[in-house]
Amino acid sequence: MRVTSARKSLGLRWPVWMGVVVLAGWLGSGGWVHWWFAARRPSSALAEPIANKPPEPKTTPQKPLCSEKPTPKKDHKNLLIYWDAEGQQHPVATLHDWHRRRADILQRFQEVAGALPEKFRQTPLEVQIRKTEQTPHYRRIQLTYQPEPGDRVPAWLLIPKNLQGRTAAMLCLHQTIPIGKDEPVGLGGRPSLHYAHELAQLGFVCLAPDYPSFGEYPYEFRTQGAHYASGTMKAIWNNIRAVDLLETRPEVDPKRIGCIGHSLGGHNAIFTGLFEPRLKVIVSSCGFTAFHEYYGGRLAGWTSERYMPRIREQFGNDPDRVPFDFYELIAALAPRPFLTNSPLQDNNFDISGVKKVLLEAKKIYQLYGVPEHLVAYHPDCGHDFPEPVRKGIYAFLCQYFQITVPTASPKSPAEK
Repeated sequence: MRVTSARKSLGLRWPVWMGVVVLAGWLGSGGWVHWWFAARRPSSALAEPIANKPPEPKTTPQKPLCSEKPTPKKDHKNLLIYWDAEGQQHPVATLHDWHRRRADILQRFQEVAGALPEKFRQTPLEVQIRKTEQTPHYRRIQLTYQPEPGDRVPAWLLIPKNLQGRTAAMLCLHQTIPIGKDEPVGLGGRPSLHYAHELAQLGFVCLAPDYPSFGEYPYEFRTQGAHYASGTMKAIWNNIRAVDLLETRPEVDPKRIGCIGHSLGGHNAIFTGLFEPRLKVIVSSCGFTAFHEYYGGRLAGWTSERYMPRIREQFGNDPDRVPFDFYELIAALAPRPFLTNSPLQDNNFDISGVKKVLLEAKKIYQLYGVPEHLVAYHPDCGHDFPEPVRKGIYAFLCQYFQITVPTASPKSPAEK
Protein backbone atom coordinates (compact mmCIF):
# COMPACT_ATOMS: atom_id res chain seq x y z
CA MET A 1 0.00 0.00 0.00
CA ARG A 2 1.25 3.54 -0.84
CA VAL A 3 0.10 6.84 0.48
CA THR A 4 0.62 10.29 -0.94
CA SER A 5 -2.52 11.86 -2.35
CA ALA A 6 -5.54 10.01 -3.76
CA ARG A 7 -7.39 8.29 -6.64
CA LYS A 8 -10.70 8.29 -8.47
CA SER A 9 -13.99 7.62 -6.71
CA LEU A 10 -17.36 9.20 -6.78
CA GLY A 11 -20.58 7.87 -5.42
CA LEU A 12 -22.37 9.39 -8.34
CA ARG A 13 -23.08 6.08 -10.09
CA TRP A 14 -26.45 4.64 -8.95
CA PRO A 15 -26.27 2.35 -7.20
CA VAL A 16 -22.77 1.69 -5.91
CA TRP A 17 -22.72 -1.88 -4.59
CA MET A 18 -19.84 -2.79 -2.38
CA GLY A 19 -18.33 -6.18 -1.67
CA VAL A 20 -18.29 -7.51 1.86
CA VAL A 21 -15.13 -7.35 3.93
CA VAL A 22 -15.15 -9.72 6.88
CA LEU A 23 -14.22 -8.14 10.20
CA ALA A 24 -13.76 -11.38 12.18
CA GLY A 25 -9.96 -11.20 12.25
CA TRP A 26 -10.19 -7.67 13.54
CA LEU A 27 -12.58 -8.31 16.37
CA GLY A 28 -10.93 -11.01 18.47
CA SER A 29 -10.15 -10.41 22.10
CA GLY A 30 -8.05 -7.29 22.44
CA GLY A 31 -7.89 -6.92 18.66
CA TRP A 32 -8.75 -3.20 18.57
CA VAL A 33 -6.34 -2.40 21.34
CA HIS A 34 -3.59 -4.20 19.44
CA TRP A 35 -4.19 -2.29 16.19
CA TRP A 36 -4.44 1.00 18.08
CA PHE A 37 -0.87 0.75 19.36
CA ALA A 38 0.30 -0.49 15.98
CA ALA A 39 -1.43 2.43 14.28
CA ARG A 40 0.38 4.94 16.48
CA ARG A 41 3.80 3.71 15.30
CA PRO A 42 5.19 5.69 12.33
CA SER A 43 4.80 3.70 9.15
CA SER A 44 5.87 4.91 5.74
CA ALA A 45 3.83 2.05 4.31
CA LEU A 46 0.63 3.76 5.43
CA ALA A 47 1.10 7.48 5.03
CA GLU A 48 3.86 8.97 2.93
CA PRO A 49 4.42 12.71 2.66
CA ILE A 50 2.99 14.37 -0.41
CA ALA A 51 6.02 14.91 -2.56
CA ASN A 52 6.64 18.14 -4.43
CA LYS A 53 6.71 17.56 -8.19
CA PRO A 54 7.36 19.90 -11.11
CA PRO A 55 4.15 21.49 -12.43
CA GLU A 56 2.58 19.79 -15.40
CA PRO A 57 2.12 21.69 -18.66
CA LYS A 58 -1.20 23.44 -19.01
CA THR A 59 -3.61 22.27 -21.65
CA THR A 60 -5.17 24.63 -24.15
CA PRO A 61 -8.62 25.67 -22.88
CA GLN A 62 -11.59 24.69 -24.98
CA LYS A 63 -13.76 27.34 -26.60
CA PRO A 64 -16.93 28.29 -24.73
CA LEU A 65 -20.03 26.43 -25.83
CA CYS A 66 -22.25 29.52 -25.72
CA SER A 67 -22.31 32.56 -27.99
CA GLU A 68 -22.21 35.05 -25.12
CA LYS A 69 -19.06 37.02 -24.42
CA PRO A 70 -17.04 34.72 -22.13
CA THR A 71 -15.74 35.94 -18.81
CA PRO A 72 -11.98 35.63 -18.32
CA LYS A 73 -11.13 32.06 -17.32
CA LYS A 74 -9.62 31.78 -13.89
CA ASP A 75 -6.86 29.28 -13.21
CA HIS A 76 -8.35 26.96 -10.57
CA LYS A 77 -5.14 24.96 -10.28
CA ASN A 78 -2.90 27.91 -9.44
CA LEU A 79 -3.73 28.62 -5.81
CA LEU A 80 -1.04 31.23 -5.30
CA ILE A 81 -2.91 34.01 -7.09
CA TYR A 82 -6.03 36.03 -6.31
CA TRP A 83 -8.07 38.61 -8.21
CA ASP A 84 -9.16 42.05 -7.06
CA ALA A 85 -12.54 43.68 -7.71
CA GLU A 86 -11.37 44.80 -11.15
CA GLY A 87 -10.27 41.30 -12.08
CA GLN A 88 -6.58 42.08 -11.83
CA GLN A 89 -4.37 39.18 -10.78
CA HIS A 90 -2.09 39.37 -7.73
CA PRO A 91 0.23 36.87 -6.02
CA VAL A 92 -0.81 35.14 -2.81
CA ALA A 93 2.08 35.98 -0.52
CA THR A 94 0.32 36.16 2.85
CA LEU A 95 -2.60 34.55 4.65
CA HIS A 96 -4.54 37.79 4.10
CA ASP A 97 -4.06 37.31 0.36
CA TRP A 98 -5.21 33.71 0.62
CA HIS A 99 -8.33 34.71 2.53
CA ARG A 100 -9.29 36.87 -0.45
CA ARG A 101 -8.85 33.91 -2.77
CA ARG A 102 -10.78 31.65 -0.41
CA ALA A 103 -13.73 34.06 -0.36
CA ASP A 104 -13.73 33.96 -4.15
CA ILE A 105 -13.73 30.13 -4.06
CA LEU A 106 -16.81 30.01 -1.83
CA GLN A 107 -18.60 32.55 -4.00
CA ARG A 108 -17.89 30.58 -7.16
CA PHE A 109 -18.89 27.29 -5.58
CA GLN A 110 -22.24 28.87 -4.76
CA GLU A 111 -22.62 29.96 -8.39
CA VAL A 112 -22.93 26.23 -9.09
CA ALA A 113 -24.49 24.79 -5.92
CA GLY A 114 -26.64 27.77 -4.98
CA ALA A 115 -26.48 30.12 -2.02
CA LEU A 116 -26.16 28.90 1.55
CA PRO A 117 -29.67 29.33 3.04
CA GLU A 118 -28.73 31.39 6.08
CA LYS A 119 -32.37 32.45 6.51
CA PHE A 120 -33.04 29.04 8.08
CA ARG A 121 -30.32 29.43 10.72
CA GLN A 122 -32.79 30.23 13.49
CA THR A 123 -35.18 27.36 12.73
CA PRO A 124 -35.63 25.30 15.93
CA LEU A 125 -34.16 21.81 15.56
CA GLU A 126 -37.12 20.26 17.41
CA VAL A 127 -35.31 16.92 17.84
CA GLN A 128 -37.72 14.00 18.11
CA ILE A 129 -36.53 10.68 19.55
CA ARG A 130 -38.06 7.65 17.84
CA LYS A 131 -36.38 4.90 19.83
CA THR A 132 -33.28 4.05 21.85
CA GLU A 133 -31.40 0.76 21.61
CA GLN A 134 -28.65 -0.53 23.90
CA THR A 135 -25.52 -2.17 22.50
CA PRO A 136 -22.49 -3.43 24.44
CA HIS A 137 -20.51 -0.25 23.76
CA TYR A 138 -22.95 2.56 23.01
CA ARG A 139 -26.56 3.70 22.94
CA ARG A 140 -28.07 3.89 19.46
CA ILE A 141 -30.75 6.56 19.23
CA GLN A 142 -33.03 6.91 16.22
CA LEU A 143 -34.17 10.51 15.83
CA THR A 144 -35.22 13.24 13.43
CA TYR A 145 -34.34 16.94 13.42
CA GLN A 146 -35.68 19.99 11.60
CA PRO A 147 -33.09 21.76 9.41
CA GLU A 148 -35.66 24.21 8.04
CA PRO A 149 -39.43 24.71 8.34
CA GLY A 150 -41.44 21.77 7.00
CA ASP A 151 -38.56 19.28 6.69
CA ARG A 152 -37.22 16.58 9.01
CA VAL A 153 -33.97 14.64 8.63
CA PRO A 154 -33.80 11.06 9.97
CA ALA A 155 -30.55 10.19 11.71
CA TRP A 156 -28.82 7.76 14.08
CA LEU A 157 -27.04 9.13 17.14
CA LEU A 158 -24.49 6.82 18.79
CA ILE A 159 -23.43 7.70 22.36
CA PRO A 160 -20.57 5.69 23.91
CA LYS A 161 -21.10 4.19 27.32
CA ASN A 162 -19.00 5.02 30.40
CA LEU A 163 -17.95 8.46 29.20
CA GLN A 164 -15.85 10.50 31.59
CA GLY A 165 -17.02 14.00 30.75
CA ARG A 166 -17.49 15.50 27.31
CA THR A 167 -15.94 13.80 24.32
CA ALA A 168 -15.31 14.41 20.61
CA ALA A 169 -17.98 13.85 17.98
CA MET A 170 -17.99 12.84 14.31
CA LEU A 171 -20.60 13.61 11.67
CA CYS A 172 -20.70 10.38 9.63
CA LEU A 173 -21.95 10.68 6.04
CA HIS A 174 -22.98 7.63 4.01
CA GLN A 175 -22.22 6.63 0.44
CA THR A 176 -24.75 6.19 -2.39
CA ILE A 177 -26.73 3.25 -1.02
CA PRO A 178 -30.48 2.74 -0.55
CA ILE A 179 -30.20 2.09 3.21
CA GLY A 180 -28.44 5.43 3.73
CA LYS A 181 -27.46 6.08 7.34
CA ASP A 182 -27.86 2.41 8.35
CA GLU A 183 -24.57 1.48 6.67
CA PRO A 184 -22.14 3.68 8.66
CA VAL A 185 -23.78 2.61 11.95
CA GLY A 186 -23.30 -1.09 11.09
CA LEU A 187 -26.89 -2.10 10.37
CA GLY A 188 -26.25 -3.26 6.82
CA GLY A 189 -24.11 -2.71 3.78
CA ARG A 190 -20.38 -3.20 3.62
CA PRO A 191 -18.48 -3.81 6.90
CA SER A 192 -15.58 -1.68 5.68
CA LEU A 193 -17.97 1.29 5.70
CA HIS A 194 -19.23 0.87 9.29
CA TYR A 195 -17.13 3.83 10.43
CA ALA A 196 -19.74 5.35 12.78
CA HIS A 197 -20.08 2.01 14.57
CA GLU A 198 -16.29 1.72 14.88
CA LEU A 199 -15.71 5.30 16.00
CA ALA A 200 -18.43 5.03 18.66
CA GLN A 201 -16.61 2.02 20.07
CA LEU A 202 -13.49 4.18 20.32
CA GLY A 203 -15.31 6.82 22.35
CA PHE A 204 -16.69 9.25 19.75
CA VAL A 205 -20.28 10.46 19.74
CA CYS A 206 -21.43 9.82 16.15
CA LEU A 207 -24.31 11.34 14.22
CA ALA A 208 -25.25 9.69 10.91
CA PRO A 209 -28.01 11.46 8.93
CA ASP A 210 -29.72 10.33 5.75
CA TYR A 211 -28.83 12.24 2.59
CA PRO A 212 -32.00 13.57 0.92
CA SER A 213 -33.73 10.75 -1.07
CA PHE A 214 -31.87 7.92 0.73
CA GLY A 215 -32.80 5.69 3.65
CA GLU A 216 -35.85 6.95 5.51
CA TYR A 217 -35.68 10.38 3.88
CA PRO A 218 -37.87 10.55 0.75
CA TYR A 219 -37.23 13.88 -0.90
CA GLU A 220 -38.45 15.46 -4.14
CA PHE A 221 -35.81 17.92 -5.25
CA ARG A 222 -38.10 19.67 -7.77
CA THR A 223 -40.88 20.29 -5.27
CA GLN A 224 -39.63 20.08 -1.67
CA GLY A 225 -36.24 21.35 -2.77
CA ALA A 226 -37.40 23.90 -5.35
CA HIS A 227 -35.86 26.70 -3.29
CA TYR A 228 -32.41 25.07 -3.64
CA ALA A 229 -30.28 25.22 -6.76
CA SER A 230 -28.83 21.79 -5.98
CA GLY A 231 -29.21 18.69 -3.85
CA THR A 232 -25.62 19.36 -2.82
CA MET A 233 -26.49 22.62 -1.09
CA LYS A 234 -29.51 21.03 0.58
CA ALA A 235 -27.24 18.32 2.00
CA ILE A 236 -24.69 20.91 3.12
CA TRP A 237 -27.39 22.76 5.02
CA ASN A 238 -28.73 19.59 6.64
CA ASN A 239 -25.18 18.76 7.74
CA ILE A 240 -24.61 22.22 9.20
CA ARG A 241 -27.77 21.81 11.26
CA ALA A 242 -26.49 18.35 12.29
CA VAL A 243 -23.48 20.12 13.82
CA ASP A 244 -25.94 22.39 15.64
CA LEU A 245 -27.57 19.23 17.01
CA LEU A 246 -24.25 17.79 18.17
CA GLU A 247 -23.49 21.03 20.01
CA THR A 248 -26.70 20.64 22.02
CA ARG A 249 -25.65 17.24 23.37
CA PRO A 250 -24.21 17.28 26.90
CA GLU A 251 -21.83 14.44 25.93
CA VAL A 252 -20.15 16.48 23.16
CA ASP A 253 -17.26 18.93 23.42
CA PRO A 254 -18.26 21.52 20.78
CA LYS A 255 -14.61 22.31 20.09
CA ARG A 256 -13.91 18.70 19.06
CA ILE A 257 -16.20 17.87 16.14
CA GLY A 258 -15.13 16.34 12.83
CA CYS A 259 -16.67 14.83 9.72
CA ILE A 260 -16.06 11.57 7.84
CA GLY A 261 -17.66 10.12 4.73
CA HIS A 262 -17.17 7.70 1.85
CA SER A 263 -17.93 8.34 -1.84
CA LEU A 264 -21.10 10.49 -1.80
CA GLY A 265 -20.30 11.12 1.86
CA GLY A 266 -16.67 11.74 0.97
CA HIS A 267 -17.26 14.76 -1.22
CA ASN A 268 -20.11 16.00 0.94
CA ALA A 269 -17.70 16.04 3.88
CA ILE A 270 -15.53 18.36 1.78
CA PHE A 271 -18.45 20.55 0.68
CA THR A 272 -19.79 20.86 4.23
CA GLY A 273 -16.34 21.64 5.59
CA LEU A 274 -16.09 24.64 3.24
CA PHE A 275 -18.96 26.38 5.02
CA GLU A 276 -18.77 24.89 8.52
CA PRO A 277 -15.70 26.00 10.50
CA ARG A 278 -16.86 24.03 13.56
CA LEU A 279 -15.72 20.88 11.75
CA LYS A 280 -12.12 20.66 12.96
CA VAL A 281 -11.09 17.60 10.93
CA ILE A 282 -12.43 16.43 7.56
CA VAL A 283 -12.00 12.83 6.35
CA SER A 284 -12.92 11.97 2.75
CA SER A 285 -12.78 8.40 1.47
CA CYS A 286 -13.07 8.01 -2.32
CA GLY A 287 -14.57 11.48 -2.59
CA PHE A 288 -12.86 13.57 -5.28
CA THR A 289 -10.53 14.07 -8.20
CA ALA A 290 -9.80 17.05 -10.44
CA PHE A 291 -12.67 17.70 -12.83
CA HIS A 292 -10.52 17.18 -15.93
CA GLU A 293 -9.56 13.72 -14.64
CA TYR A 294 -13.11 12.70 -13.70
CA TYR A 295 -13.99 10.30 -16.54
CA GLY A 296 -11.79 12.33 -18.86
CA GLY A 297 -13.59 15.58 -18.06
CA ARG A 298 -17.09 14.20 -18.70
CA LEU A 299 -18.97 15.68 -15.76
CA ALA A 300 -22.46 14.24 -16.30
CA GLY A 301 -22.14 12.20 -13.11
CA TRP A 302 -22.13 15.41 -11.07
CA THR A 303 -25.31 16.84 -12.60
CA SER A 304 -28.33 14.92 -11.29
CA GLU A 305 -30.88 16.61 -9.04
CA ARG A 306 -29.12 15.06 -6.05
CA TYR A 307 -25.93 16.90 -6.96
CA MET A 308 -25.37 20.06 -9.03
CA PRO A 309 -27.60 20.40 -12.14
CA ARG A 310 -26.09 23.78 -13.03
CA ILE A 311 -22.90 22.01 -14.11
CA ARG A 312 -24.99 20.76 -17.05
CA GLU A 313 -27.51 23.56 -17.43
CA GLN A 314 -25.21 26.58 -17.19
CA PHE A 315 -21.72 25.22 -17.76
CA GLY A 316 -22.30 22.55 -20.41
CA ASN A 317 -20.56 19.77 -18.42
CA ASP A 318 -17.32 21.50 -19.44
CA PRO A 319 -14.59 21.46 -16.74
CA ASP A 320 -13.07 24.54 -18.38
CA ARG A 321 -16.26 26.49 -17.69
CA VAL A 322 -17.20 25.26 -14.22
CA PRO A 323 -16.10 28.10 -11.91
CA PHE A 324 -14.38 25.93 -9.28
CA ASP A 325 -12.36 22.74 -8.99
CA PHE A 326 -11.18 20.47 -6.20
CA TYR A 327 -7.74 22.09 -6.12
CA GLU A 328 -9.47 25.06 -4.53
CA LEU A 329 -11.93 23.15 -2.36
CA ILE A 330 -9.28 21.05 -0.60
CA ALA A 331 -7.04 24.09 -0.11
CA ALA A 332 -9.99 26.02 1.33
CA LEU A 333 -10.16 23.49 4.20
CA ALA A 334 -6.71 24.55 5.45
CA PRO A 335 -5.35 24.79 8.08
CA ARG A 336 -7.70 22.11 9.45
CA PRO A 337 -6.50 18.51 9.03
CA PHE A 338 -7.77 16.89 5.85
CA LEU A 339 -7.31 13.14 5.49
CA THR A 340 -8.16 11.30 2.30
CA ASN A 341 -8.39 7.64 1.39
CA SER A 342 -7.86 7.63 -2.39
CA PRO A 343 -7.25 4.12 -3.75
CA LEU A 344 -5.04 3.46 -6.75
CA GLN A 345 -7.73 1.46 -8.56
CA ASP A 346 -10.76 3.67 -7.90
CA ASN A 347 -12.77 3.77 -11.13
CA ASN A 348 -14.76 6.84 -10.11
CA PHE A 349 -12.08 9.24 -8.91
CA ASP A 350 -8.94 8.96 -10.96
CA ILE A 351 -5.80 8.79 -8.84
CA SER A 352 -3.79 11.04 -11.16
CA GLY A 353 -6.29 13.85 -10.62
CA VAL A 354 -6.25 13.30 -6.87
CA LYS A 355 -2.47 13.60 -6.76
CA LYS A 356 -2.55 16.79 -8.81
CA VAL A 357 -5.09 18.28 -6.42
CA LEU A 358 -3.11 17.37 -3.32
CA LEU A 359 0.16 18.64 -4.75
CA GLU A 360 -1.33 22.10 -5.26
CA ALA A 361 -3.35 22.13 -2.02
CA LYS A 362 -0.18 21.36 -0.08
CA LYS A 363 1.12 24.83 -0.98
CA ILE A 364 -1.66 26.43 1.06
CA TYR A 365 -1.10 24.08 3.98
CA GLN A 366 2.56 25.13 3.80
CA LEU A 367 1.49 28.77 3.80
CA TYR A 368 -0.26 28.08 7.12
CA GLY A 369 2.80 26.23 8.38
CA VAL A 370 0.99 22.88 8.82
CA PRO A 371 1.81 20.67 5.82
CA GLU A 372 1.43 17.66 8.12
CA HIS A 373 -2.32 18.37 8.29
CA LEU A 374 -2.72 17.17 4.69
CA VAL A 375 -2.66 13.36 4.88
CA ALA A 376 -3.28 10.96 2.01
CA TYR A 377 -3.59 7.18 1.83
CA HIS A 378 -3.38 5.33 -1.49
CA PRO A 379 -4.20 1.65 -0.94
CA ASP A 380 -3.93 -0.67 -3.93
CA CYS A 381 -7.63 -1.43 -4.20
CA GLY A 382 -10.82 -0.18 -5.81
CA HIS A 383 -13.60 2.06 -4.49
CA ASP A 384 -13.33 0.96 -0.86
CA PHE A 385 -12.19 2.05 2.61
CA PRO A 386 -9.84 -0.78 3.65
CA GLU A 387 -9.09 -1.72 7.24
CA PRO A 388 -5.43 -0.57 7.46
CA VAL A 389 -6.40 2.89 6.20
CA ARG A 390 -9.31 3.16 8.61
CA LYS A 391 -7.03 2.17 11.48
CA GLY A 392 -4.52 4.85 10.56
CA ILE A 393 -7.22 7.51 10.26
CA TYR A 394 -8.85 6.49 13.55
CA ALA A 395 -5.47 6.71 15.25
CA PHE A 396 -5.02 10.24 13.92
CA LEU A 397 -8.50 11.25 15.09
CA CYS A 398 -7.98 9.79 18.57
CA GLN A 399 -4.67 11.56 18.97
CA TYR A 400 -5.86 14.88 17.53
CA PHE A 401 -9.05 14.92 19.58
CA GLN A 402 -7.36 13.43 22.67
CA ILE A 403 -9.55 10.36 22.91
CA THR A 404 -8.40 7.72 25.39
CA VAL A 405 -8.04 4.21 23.99
CA PRO A 406 -10.88 1.92 25.18
CA THR A 407 -9.86 -0.95 27.44
CA ALA A 408 -12.38 -3.42 25.98
CA SER A 409 -12.32 -4.95 22.52
CA PRO A 410 -15.29 -3.81 20.39
CA LYS A 411 -17.64 -6.26 18.76
CA SER A 412 -19.14 -6.26 15.30
CA PRO A 413 -22.91 -5.76 14.96
CA ALA A 414 -23.28 -9.46 14.16
CA GLU A 415 -21.75 -10.41 17.53
CA LYS A 416 -24.18 -8.34 19.61
